[in-house]
Amino acid sequence: MSRVLIVEDDADAADMMAALVERAGFTVAIAHDLREARRATALDPPELVLLDLQLPDGQGLALLEPPSPLSDSHVVLITGHATLETSIQALRLGAADYLVKPVSARQLEAILSRVMRPAALNAELAGLSDEWQRSGRFGLLWGRSEAMQRVYQQIARVTGTSVNVLITGESGTGKELVARTLHDLSRRRHAPFLAINCGAISPQLIESEIFGHEKGSFTGAERQHLGFFERAHGGTLFLDEITEMPVELQVKLLRVLETGTFLRVGSTTYQDADVRLVAATNRRPIEAVKDGRLREDLYYRLNVFPIDLPPLRERAGDVPLLAEQFAAEVGAREGEAKRFSPAALRKLQQYGWPGNVRELRNVVQRSWVMADGAVIGDDWLPVDASAPVAQGPADHLCIPFGTSLAEAERQLIIATLRHFRQHKERTAAALGISLKTLYNRLKDYEGRS
Repeated sequence: MSRVLIVEDDADAADMMAALVERAGFTVAIAHDLREARRATALDPPELVLLDLQLPDGQGLALLEPPSPLSDSHVVLITGHATLETSIQALRLGAADYLVKPVSARQLEAILSRVMRPAALNAELAGLSDEWQRSGRFGLLWGRSEAMQRVYQQIARVTGTSVNVLITGESGTGKELVARTLHDLSRRRHAPFLAINCGAISPQLIESEIFGHEKGSFTGAERQHLGFFERAHGGTLFLDEITEMPVELQVKLLRVLETGTFLRVGSTTYQDADVRLVAATNRRPIEAVKDGRLREDLYYRLNVFPIDLPPLRERAGDVPLLAEQFAAEVGAREGEAKRFSPAALRKLQQYGWPGNVRELRNVVQRSWVMADGAVIGDDWLPVDASAPVAQGPADHLCIPFGTSLAEAERQLIIATLRHFRQHKERTAAALGISLKTLYNRLKDYEGRS
């Protein structure tokens, strides 16, 4: 039977947690200060430690300072206020989770459901490393380049924790795949992974979608609706295009990160938020802060562990591996194997890929469909695939003073689409917006005409 050590100086709180732990089928011991905790862990390190940050004889984190007997224990910190500093220190020392006081039964039960020793996680990561050496695959990601190896190292370091992660990179580089890989390798893998694109939801609806709403809380709210935070309980919530979230909603998200609770729209009852938060943006976060698109305090709370994805042009050596893998995926679905010719792979590798991995996947699918035989030639590759992408468009767009911002945006989008010969992936990449956002804009313009 697994053993749990509760290190908490508040006797009532310790007894409450002990009762919940025993009910879940664990054996439990209680220590009220560092001295008792060191004695309890010296001979028989527990599988799980619930560790209060503030103890009568010092900081709880001192128990994790090397050499520590808890190197193979699942350590969860208990704190009245989860600050950025404690998040970083906890990550450095190997703590896996947070519980914010007052600890609720639901939060503690979720922690107990995903207890997993660090050694077991390390064994999985070692197997993943062997797979990468053999095939070039790491989780849901593919690539052998040095830039991607750095990304894999970062994922392996942070996956065993619950600290917030901010993924940056151009559109189409695979930010959601990184988030999914983080989830699949984490202790939260058996709970949901949910993704929300903050730029694809109406500003009037996004708060309800994220936090949920009560019946009758606004016109059209005919029933209670559970938001993403509740539906992802115990798992991972991926907020893509975080800089597109309305600033007033960013304040509420910041409060969730600070307190671990939230309110449904129209409710006065706080709900527990037990999720691993991963955010992403294709903008430079510091510039987004300067432009007022991202609150500075929220940025620092999200950016506990940053991961920056390289554009495909900076890892051109991975293009053949990715192209062959995408072709194999299409072949598996269609029941017919096809491979690229060496000449086609060379041309793919020489192209600049402004739409990154997403554009490459689309090109591979189109080329696979158009190939007559088992070999995919270069007939249906991008027109200029044998030359680097141009540094900038030759055409210019002149917009007179007095033009509305919406009309200027419309003219820029239409002109850029025309410049790239109606190639929507390249257009979205050049404009710095998601493909879905581009489609929404074009649909809106069609409705006006």
